[in-house]
Amino acid sequence: MHDQEGLMKKVPILKKGCSKFWYFTVVFLLWFLLLYFFFNSGSKLDKKDDFLLKHRYDNFVDTDESSFGGVNRNSNEETGHVAADSVMDMDTKARGNPVDNFFTGGDWDKYLREVSNAGKESKPENQLHLTENEARSINKVFGEGNREESGNARSTARENQVKKPFDHSLPREARRRRVKKPAREKRVKKQVDLSLRREEEKVVEEVIEQPNKEDQIRRQTNSDSHPESCAGRYIYIHNLPSRFNGDLVRHCQSLNEWSNMCPYLSNFGFGPRLKNSERTLSNTGWYDTNQFMLEIIFHHKMKQYKCLTNDSSLASAIFVPYYSGLDVARYLWNADKKMKDYYSRHLVRWLRESPEWKRLWGSDHFMVAGRITWDFRRLTNNNNDWGNQLMILPESRNMTVLTIESSPWNNNDFAVPYPTYFHPSSDNEVFQWQNRMRRLKRQFLFSFAGGPRPDLPDSIRSDILEQCQASREKCLLLECITGSSNCYEPVNLMKMFQSSTFCLQPPGDSYTRRSTFDSILAGCIPVFFHPGSSYAQYLWHFPRDYNKYSVFIPANKIKDEKVSIERTLSRIPIQRVWAMREEVINLIPGMVYADPSYGLETLKDAFDLTIDGVLERVEKIKMDIKAGKNFSEDIEEYTWKKNLFGTEGKHEWDHFFDRSKMIMY
Repeated sequence: MHDQEGLMKKVPILKKGCSKFWYFTVVFLLWFLLLYFFFNSGSKLDKKDDFLLKHRYDNFVDTDESSFGGVNRNSNEETGHVAADSVMDMDTKARGNPVDNFFTGGDWDKYLREVSNAGKESKPENQLHLTENEARSINKVFGEGNREESGNARSTARENQVKKPFDHSLPREARRRRVKKPAREKRVKKQVDLSLRREEEKVVEEVIEQPNKEDQIRRQTNSDSHPESCAGRYIYIHNLPSRFNGDLVRHCQSLNEWSNMCPYLSNFGFGPRLKNSERTLSNTGWYDTNQFMLEIIFHHKMKQYKCLTNDSSLASAIFVPYYSGLDVARYLWNADKKMKDYYSRHLVRWLRESPEWKRLWGSDHFMVAGRITWDFRRLTNNNNDWGNQLMILPESRNMTVLTIESSPWNNNDFAVPYPTYFHPSSDNEVFQWQNRMRRLKRQFLFSFAGGPRPDLPDSIRSDILEQCQASREKCLLLECITGSSNCYEPVNLMKMFQSSTFCLQPPGDSYTRRSTFDSILAGCIPVFFHPGSSYAQYLWHFPRDYNKYSVFIPANKIKDEKVSIERTLSRIPIQRVWAMREEVINLIPGMVYADPSYGLETLKDAFDLTIDGVLERVEKIKMDIKAGKNFSEDIEEYTWKKNLFGTEGKHEWDHFFDRSKMIMY
């Protein structure tokens, strides 16, 4: 009784335990079924898809072959399927139909793993985008070029991508290199080189443009429109064979051992335009001009000369457009140095046979030699020695030769200014620049741009460098050393000259320096240490009274007496400094070669002053010939003295021009 009662009391407890048990059991079964369905649904779908492939392919390979090997072998055979199906197609061909392989003993699981891995690595669509992105990056580097061409290139890339399956045997980095196509880069670089070459050829063609009917019409128009002002000023230009000028320009790459001179031929020999990024220059008229382009600049200026004539019998002077400087430069470093005198000797023979020459035997002829005179005065017959013999040929001695540095002991070559960086196209540009130079505040007493000359025992450059370094607060130094390009940057030089009151101009490898004209352009008063650096040179461009525009400190006082440059310049009265600076600024128009396309109206540039000097000299020669003067009586040894002072007597500067001390010349 008690047992039954007790049992009856425990029944509800048992019912509660059973309900919990079945609850967890049902939940577990549902969770199990869910997992089972999740893990097996993908396999069933894959099997279904693979089974459907049986009706598409019947070609199989042995089950022990690698699917990657199959891709490599069949890559050249797949040409007609789209990229989205290529992976499945190739792997099916490589391994055969999965269902058939399963029933013939194939390793199904191994096959599924290989197919899955192959699918993950392929991603043909991403590969196509990669090709386009890299193509865009290449275009950014080398230029996109024509839109139509780039569009065709992209469509061709897509076609090639579809036709050629991706090679999965290549590692990832190798795939990238394959997509970049180095051969394409080489083609693009060749196109860039070709375009640069075409630009150089275009520049050369502009320089060597030969006279044509339009030139002849312009000459006739120029002379006819100025009949009164051109009286006694007509000039005839010899039409030389191209081997004496145009053909020489074609070798612009070999004119200098250290740099390509072709870019300097642009803009009528003025060179590339300079940007005024630092506001040191003016906004127009500035070029990176090379000093050895004088012949080309002068030739283009002559083409625009207002008193040109086609009738040589009317001409007061005859211009010979021979690019002698380019000629000698071509063979200075060339192994074939025996050619250095070839063209110059042929030129004088050609001139000698012309009727214009026979009229006065060349006394009315003039030409430009765009280098220093010593490059054309080789005294030996050894072609390995420096320069050629152009100026010592008998025919050349009859002509007037214009150089950037003349000989103090010869009377037929005359110095003209080095080309500067400024080539104005109007009077207003010159006036604006002059006024700007007047207003500048110059914080340094003096400055020097240059390097030492340890191989020249009489050079004072080392002494100047020491003195400038000792006067740091008053001297600005731009030291030109090997490997540095500071001295060849126009902005650096002009900025230094504009901040200085005086600019030191000691001799270098020769008497003169281009720096002299760059400093004058900046309104800086030049300081000379040798009279051959300026006073005995630019007779048509500088005042005879050199004290008006410059300071002269004899080099021997610097080297032997240790005269202080700072003390000497500091003692000059401020009123005299202002007067000298104004004289220097007034010289600027005659130091520049104006743009020949425009020219100056009321001002005379370096070209105009040179033409005046040539015409005056030719007229004097004609008068002397008419008077029966014997030119053999002139003593060339004292040419510098006679030109400067009109006398051949003794002078305090005689030791500066002692020819026996000249080693090179």
